[in-house]
Amino acid sequence: MDIGLKIKQLRMKMNLTQEELANRCELSKGFISQVERNLTSPSIATLIDILESLGTNLQKFFNDTENDKVQFHKDDFFVQENSEQGHEIKWIIPNAQKNIMEPILITIRKNGGRSATYRPHEGELFGYIIQGGIDLFLGETRYRVKKNESFYFCANAEYYLVNNNDRDAIVIWVSTPPNF
Repeated sequence: MDIGLKIKQLRMKMNLTQEELANRCELSKGFISQVERNLTSPSIATLIDILESLGTNLQKFFNDTENDKVQFHKDDFFVQENSEQGHEIKWIIPNAQKNIMEPILITIRKNGGRSATYRPHEGELFGYIIQGGIDLFLGETRYRVKKNESFYFCANAEYYLVNNNDRDAIVIWVSTPPNF
């Protein structure tokens, strides 16, 4: 089996760049490139991280006979902290990249924390504010969304979230197709 080629094929199927995959795995883009070209071999732990970020696991990667998981726990979550932008993303359904929709739990830090800026793409987004409040910037329009409110839109314009409040905001955010 050509492990590097199979990882590359999975990454491309998920419409991820090497850099996006590297960020999800907390690895360098160069390392992902070397793995895909079979110039280096990842450790088992690193391979597990890569495969989880690609919506699969060791068993599926080498066998494809596992039943789909239905219930997920904290231990299943993949977490990425971005201290520069002031947010933390939890992929609460670790294999969601292979599904039609991808839910995340994003905590946007108080006093100016923000999500990444996403370019227009095919698909739709939904969000529900669990705690705090955010400003949703969709193209040139700003929407204030508070606790127990939601948002829903087609991703046909650039968008991002900002928290200008003095309390962290927690948002369930769902993208279809997967985009985070």
